[in-house]
Amino acid sequence: MPWSPDVPYNALPALPPHGIELETKPVLKATIQARTALATLAQAGRLLPNPNILIHAVPLLEAQASSEIENIVTTADELFKHAESGGGDHATKEALRYRSALFTGVEAIKHRPLTATTAGEICSTLHAREMAVRALPGTRIANPTTREVIYAPPEGADVIRDKLAAWERFVHAEDDLDPLVRMAVAHYQFEAIHPFHDGNGRTGRVINILMLIEAGLLNDPILYLSRAIIARKNDYYRLLRAVTAEQAWTEWVLYMLDVVRDSAESTTRKISNIRSCQDDIAERARLATPGGRDAQFLAVLFEQPYCRITTVARRCDVSRQTASTWLHALVEAGLLSDVKVGRELLFVNHDFLNVLTRPE
Repeated sequence: MPWSPDVPYNALPALPPHGIELETKPVLKATIQARTALATLAQAGRLLPNPNILIHAVPLLEAQASSEIENIVTTADELFKHAESGGGDHATKEALRYRSALFTGVEAIKHRPLTATTAGEICSTLHAREMAVRALPGTRIANPTTREVIYAPPEGADVIRDKLAAWERFVHAEDDLDPLVRMAVAHYQFEAIHPFHDGNGRTGRVINILMLIEAGLLNDPILYLSRAIIARKNDYYRLLRAVTAEQAWTEWVLYMLDVVRDSAESTTRKISNIRSCQDDIAERARLATPGGRDAQFLAVLFEQPYCRITTVARRCDVSRQTASTWLHALVEAGLLSDVKVGRELLFVNHDFLNVLTRPE
């Protein structure tokens, strides 16, 4: 039976796609470029004095961008401001749960391979409640402008579980397919299965990062993939649908490889700018306060753009009064500013925040 957008796609084929060459010459060329960009990113990350800079900051930027794709809109400033407290408005809290879901997935694959169960844990963390596979019929994906139905995912909990099991087997298949191509193909399949009532796009984008970590192409979740997807959001949805309607696999895989390459190159540039900013502030801080000669204090200033007195006291093993004195000295020197959030006084490293949030 041919595919029809308003009929549940229970006939969604298992992977790999039958009779389709996935690693065409253009795909292989793009794979080499993406791998080179990832290797350069890994090297740049190792040159940072404090790798926690990326591990804390990039997942928040990814959380903002991935949530924005689903029209959950907040700002990076709000996310960093509420990163430790988990507060903020509804959109900010949702985006912060994306970061939690990403870390949930990273922790999970340390103990067992990526599975459909991992996907369920990620989606449940996103929603702060248990998310099981869809059981009720009637899910339809429509064009947001025209409301025309453009896709009906498979229906029936048993059908969905079977397709997820087949997806798992493909993710861990022992063949010669490049891990980057496998990630692109598996991402399409997960989105086509659409296993949960909500959160499939965000769950799928977390899984992309986990697959790269499992493949040894990333050590930590420091790739800001969703920024590149937002820049070509219409292409993302158009090409997903083209795979379903036309088996247009090459165009889809090339798109995802370009997203990886572009994201890796952008993150590498961001690392270079972070290092320059860090060197500049460290030199000025040494002149402003005795704390400026404390390596741990400088490290704390560059893990989050918003810093708390309690964090400095704990991490630097100094009294609250000493931590407050150090931070206020940097405010007096113009390196930080202070802002009240609720009852708490936060210290903002604006130069660092600007480096993190501006496009590279």
